[in-house]
Formats: sequence, C-alpha cells, structure tokens
Amino acid sequence: MFYSLYGKFTQWMYKETDPSSLAVVRILFGILMMVDIIEERGGSDLDIRWGEPRDCHFPLFNQLQPLSFPYMSLLYGVMWLGALGVALGYKFRLSCLMFCLPYWYLFLLDKSYWNNHSYLYGLIGILLLCSSANNYWSIDSYFNNMQSNQSVPYWNYFLLKYQIFMLYFLAGLKKTDMEWLEGYSMNHLGMHWVFAPFKVVLTGEQIDYIIVHWFGFLLDLCVGFLFVYSKTRPVAMVFCSTFHLMNSRLFSIGMFPYVCLATMPIFCEFDWPKRCMNKVCRGIDMVSGENKATSGDKLATASRRSARSGIGFREKLVSGLILTYCGLQGFLPYSHFITKGYNNWTNGLYGYSWDMMIHSWDTVLVVVQVVDNLTGKEHFLDPGAWTQNNRWTKHADMTVQYAHCLKRNLLLELNDAQLLGEPKPITQYITSDNISIYVDVWCSLNGRLQQRMYDPNYDLLHAKWSVFEEAEWLLPLLSEYNDYRTTISGIQQHVYSWSNYTDVLFIADFPGLYLENYISPDLSNVSLTVLEGEVIYEDELKLGHVKLMKNERTFIPTGIFHKVHTVSSTPSCYIYTYLNKTRERLKEEDRPADWDNSMRSPFPLLEDRIHLAESAGRMFGFIANAILNVLYDVPMVRRTKID
Repeated sequence: MFYSLYGKFTQWMYKETDPSSLAVVRILFGILMMVDIIEERGGSDLDIRWGEPRDCHFPLFNQLQPLSFPYMSLLYGVMWLGALGVALGYKFRLSCLMFCLPYWYLFLLDKSYWNNHSYLYGLIGILLLCSSANNYWSIDSYFNNMQSNQSVPYWNYFLLKYQIFMLYFLAGLKKTDMEWLEGYSMNHLGMHWVFAPFKVVLTGEQIDYIIVHWFGFLLDLCVGFLFVYSKTRPVAMVFCSTFHLMNSRLFSIGMFPYVCLATMPIFCEFDWPKRCMNKVCRGIDMVSGENKATSGDKLATASRRSARSGIGFREKLVSGLILTYCGLQGFLPYSHFITKGYNNWTNGLYGYSWDMMIHSWDTVLVVVQVVDNLTGKEHFLDPGAWTQNNRWTKHADMTVQYAHCLKRNLLLELNDAQLLGEPKPITQYITSDNISIYVDVWCSLNGRLQQRMYDPNYDLLHAKWSVFEEAEWLLPLLSEYNDYRTTISGIQQHVYSWSNYTDVLFIADFPGLYLENYISPDLSNVSLTVLEGEVIYEDELKLGHVKLMKNERTFIPTGIFHKVHTVSSTPSCYIYTYLNKTRERLKEEDRPADWDNSMRSPFPLLEDRIHLAESAGRMFGFIANAILNVLYDVPMVRRTKID
C-alpha cells in the first residue's frame, strides 16, 4: 500500500509541465534579489556593516566569523553576479550557487538581521538551484538550442507552491495567538493614508483591530487555499496584491512584498506566459496556431507517457527528499520545545518561525555595566557600542555573545593603551581581564508595562547557555499585569488632558530589585504613582526617602539620579507622569494623523529610483575598491559610523 502510494506520488512529481511560468518567477526573483543585495543585505553600506573589524556580530555558530572588509565586498560582488545570472538564466547552476552560498553565509553570520523574508529568499534560492528554471526564456536555453516546449518535472512547481503556501498558512496559524486576535500586536496603523477608504466608516482603532488584525489573520490563513483552486484564484490575486502593496507602504520590509507578488503566478496555469504572448503577438496565423497546438499535444502525450514509465531509483530518491523538505519546513516553526535556548518572551529566533508582525517591542532603557573585579570600579558603556542594531537586547543568546565581544574589544583597547604608553579613558576603570559585564534591558512587549528582561545582577561572562536549555538569567514576562493594557489607554488619555505636553510611562518590577533612573532637567512636574505593590523611593542627594503604597504618589526632583526599590512580596507597578518642557518651548506638534504623506506611490521601487541608483553606485564602488586592494594593495576607503 505504502509503496503503491509512494510510486503514484513519484509519478505525480515527475509529470512533465510547461516551463514558462517557472521562468517568469526565476527572472523576477533574480531581479528583485539584485535590488535586495544593494539595499537590505547592506551592499550600499558595506563599509558601515563590515568595515570595522571590532564590531560585534551574532553568528548562529560561534566558529563562523566575517571575512576582512575587502573580501566581504568581493563576496557581495559574487552574490550580485549570481542574482544577475539567475535572472538571465546564464550558467544557471553556477549562478544559483554564486547567489546561495554567500547569501546563506551572510544569513548565518548575524542573527540580529534575521527576518522571515530573508529566510524565505534563501529557501527560494535553494529551490531554484535544484530546479530546471532555466529551460525557458534564458541564455542557457538559447545556447543549448532548447525548444520552447522543453518540459520540467512538476516537482519544480510543487516545491515553490508548497513554500509560498506555507508562508501564508503558517503566518495565519501563528496569528491564532491571542496577542494578535485581541489586537495588541500592531497599533496606530489605522491613521496611515493607505487605509483612507476605510476611514469613511471606521475609526483608526477599529481599522487596527478589524482590518489589520482580523482581516490580516484571515487572509494569511485562507489565501493559500484560495490560490490552489482555479475558481477562487482571481479573488486571491486581488486581495493578495492589494495586501502586499499596502504593506510596501506601511512597513520598511524591502523586497518582501514584491517577492510575494512575483511568486503569486506560480499558482496559475503552467503555460500562462505563452498564452499571454500569443494574445499579444497578433501576427500569428492559423497555421502556426495549429502547430502550437500540435506541440502542446506532444507535450501532453509525453507527460502521460512519463507518468506511466521512467520512474527509477533516482526519481524515488528525489521524491523522498521532497517529502523530507516539506516535513522539515512544517516542523521548524514549531521546534522551539527543542531549541529552548533561543526562547525568550517569544519562542525562537525571528525568521524561520513565520511569526510575522505578531510581536511589537518598545525599549526605553538598556544599561551595560562593566565592573573591574580587582578594583571594584564600575563603568557604563553605550549599548550601541560596536553594534549595528539593538536586536541583541531581546535575545539571551545574543546578550551573551555581545558580552564576550565587549570583553574582547575592551581588552584590545587596554592592550593598545599599554603598548602606546599613553593613558586612555579605558585604563581608568579596567586594569586586567578580570572583569564582569551586566546587562539590564527595560522593554514592553505588545503594549504591556515596561519591565526588565534579564537579571541585572547576573554576570554574562560566566553565563551557562545551551541550545537545549532555557537561559537562567531571563526574567519572566509579568503576565499578571496583562489586564493593565485595557486601562493604559484610559490613563494615558487622562494624563494627556492635563496639557498638550504631558506624558506617562508605565513600569513594573520584581521584588528585591530596584530601578535607578535619571530625570532630565528638560522634564518638569515629574511624579511617581504606585498602582500595585509597595516601593521605596530615594534619591542621591537624600532629598527624599519615602515608602509608597498602592495609589500613593510623590514628586521627583530633576537633574539627579534616584532609585525605586520594590519591597513588596509581589511585583510592583507604578507610573511616571511628567511635562516635557523642551517640547513645550519648541511648540512641537504631534505627527499629523495622515502620516507618511511623502510615500503616496504604491511602487517605491520607482519612487526611490534615485536613491537606489546612488546605493548601487556606492556598492559597486566598494567592490571595485576591493579588487584594487586585493590586486594592488590600494587602501580601502570607508565611512565612520555615526550614532
């Protein structure tokens, strides 16, 4: 029974199909990747991303390290030429390898840049590498004298269809999370101009909840099935195209909307490009039309013949690999019970999980403290030092990598200072390699109260991290205060009613810990009000030392540090309210309701063509400079990162 079903599946996978639709996807994907390499892969900012050898990167495997700046530039050149070769269908296998190998190397080299769509691009690259997508509309087919009806096995289409189907379906399954369905994941999108037609009947909050959350959930969950059936496919095309064009304006997500648009036709009839060409070419006479029909009949006959015979060990092995790939792509998004080390407040690393837009973060404070264990001296570092983004702050595995990177760089600077015999600021607080590094991250997940994510007293240089074990220094999400999200809006509106320049900050903290905070002199009328638990307030000048119970309030002086200790047996919850004098003085107004007015075009590729040309010129300049550096030792010219 099993072998019979497996044999029928193999015959289905090897049914001969028209290659023209696959060729269109190949061409469009290659062109979009040429743009993506320049933009989102960082080709235009090669000097910023890879020019400083001491910058911290976050590889999936610690043994994986970046090449030197010149060779990283050359790698981008190889990857771009590979994408060009994919689009042209020239030496197709080699071009795919030239694109895929550097792409996956860059992907695995830094987890802080992982996204669902960057993972998708790598998968599509692999699927094209294994396919015969160069059988039509390609330089290879021209030089190899391939006929226009050169078929491809159906599995070339099946794998791409499966991957795109899973892209939507898994995103829909992930959106069954109550965080999404209750409308906490995405806020304040309803005021964007792309929702103008809905504003006639809905408020901004209703658009956020009904259109963004619920319609987005239903679209992701159902659109894959609508694509599969020919009768519902036009509906899916309309809704999906509108959805992706709107996303291209709402979010800065690079080529992702356009890759999705480019892959939609994979669900259409295999020969739709040829049919379109036949309708456009009105010079085709009836005789040539009959010949095409005959050609098509021959292809159909060959397809039926292939379904009956020619199935051997190789074909069955390929079918097994196809099933393995499909199973792996269905398993990885739910494999977090194995890879516990990557679980934080959310499961897994952002990328292969397909939890698109479900989690929104708001980080208000990141403290990086370095302690010399010999002298006891403390020093606070800029959390942006030697980093390209702040994604590392939300993942325990990356905080450990960052701590070790900081230690390495600090010791290198200390060594440089000792070799030069010149005092540097670093020698004032580090005297040896006997140091400790502590990180304190305050952030909010999906509109919750601000709270710390890690134990601030845990030395990350001695952290025991494993892929298969939860990080012991990760503090739990204070879910007992989730209900406050329903009252936060009311409290905010009440505070905002005091003045156009008042604001409020919601804080929650654990028993036995304290928040050390500095209030800028630009703020005035600052007060601290306890909502839950008990706290002790004290400042560095000993101007105040008071215990506050629930609903009690105290005013806080500005220009000095103060501490708020949580002394209750349960987590505390309190708010800061304040008046922003700088904003009042400058009479700044809030962003207009119809924001992003400069982005009216639904086609940013056309709107940003000047920027794209400048970015491409900059990347090719780096690549040319790298060639001269490798061949003639010409110095590499690069910019300095400005924070």
